[in-house]
Amino acid sequence: MRAAIRNLEASKIREVANAGIGRSDVLPFWFGESDEVTPEVIRQAAIESLQRGETFYAHNLGLPELREAVAGYMAARHPGIDVSRIAITSGGVNALMLAVQALVDAGDEVVAITPVWPNLTAQPAILGARVRCVPLVPRAGQWTLDIDALRAAVTASTKLLIINAPNNPTGWTLSRAEQQAILDHCRSTGTWILADEVYERLYYEPTPNGCAPSFLDLATADDRLVVAHSFSKSFLMTGWRLGWLVVPPTLLDDMGKLIEFNTSCASVFTQRAGVVALAHGDEITPKVVAHLKACRDTLVPLLAELPGVRVAAASGGMYAFFQLEGYGDSLALAKRLVVEAGVGLAPGNAFAPEAQGWLRWCFASKDPSRLQEGVSRVQRWLADQRK
Repeated sequence: MRAAIRNLEASKIREVANAGIGRSDVLPFWFGESDEVTPEVIRQAAIESLQRGETFYAHNLGLPELREAVAGYMAARHPGIDVSRIAITSGGVNALMLAVQALVDAGDEVVAITPVWPNLTAQPAILGARVRCVPLVPRAGQWTLDIDALRAAVTASTKLLIINAPNNPTGWTLSRAEQQAILDHCRSTGTWILADEVYERLYYEPTPNGCAPSFLDLATADDRLVVAHSFSKSFLMTGWRLGWLVVPPTLLDDMGKLIEFNTSCASVFTQRAGVVALAHGDEITPKVVAHLKACRDTLVPLLAELPGVRVAAASGGMYAFFQLEGYGDSLALAKRLVVEAGVGLAPGNAFAPEAQGWLRWCFASKDPSRLQEGVSRVQRWLADQRK
């Protein structure tokens, strides 16, 4: 077994979930997915594809119909994107891994902004890269980027900068000015940017194009920029494992080769569902976003009223990230909350050492009353601790 694999940390989120999965008395908010099923019109498209017998291999880069649909979807929000830059992948995780495989050699330096979903730092480590982290800074529950610290960390020796914004778990989102500063700096150092923008539509501030700021709005087609996307969050399709990459046109053929050696292709019936998802996106995604905003606005004020809690409403994503004063070990705290309060949350130190003492609560709940009940359980648990 390679040392890079043996040294990988097991998922602390899974460790907490394993303590509560199967227990009917636990309210699970640990995983980053909605508890709503995929819309029926999307599911029906996959059913019809299977009934037609579409169970064979597809093109490495994806069905032409889906690539065209994705290109149109992206160009409507980020003008200038066309099909020559689109590769269909077997999920957002696969998209990110393919990007890292395409850009990183063993021994390369990779910089990541943290706290962040642990896969983003694990993937380059798996390939033998040296991963350095630039931590966000919490202020009154809101996480912010020290742009000067990032500039100092990204040098001519940095092969790749990984950024997830809107961010999982903090909800932090880059401003347009920060994106421009980062892009200009990476151009000067020759550093590639891998932007995980899967939450771009789950953004709660008003914008002209209905999504969070994107590097695609500033970069040219030949910039050293790869952007990862997924159907999972905005279309309620987490289990379908369907995503895409936006790459420079010169990278597309090589990406096709990499897809061949990883998964060969995304399944045809899943891609058919993706085509229909995009066709109905203007009715599906706005409803998802409006509901998630209502869930956020239900949960965050309730959390803020709890004694010792520090939290701020995130402008993007689907998580409330909060600190509970007096509890330094996030993993131990999350396990206690499962066993003693019946509430399943993700421990902050799963995302970075600097998030020790924080907890992530996924508020993507079909029934907001579940969020209210979850807070009530935490409140009662806290009261018991003070007795």
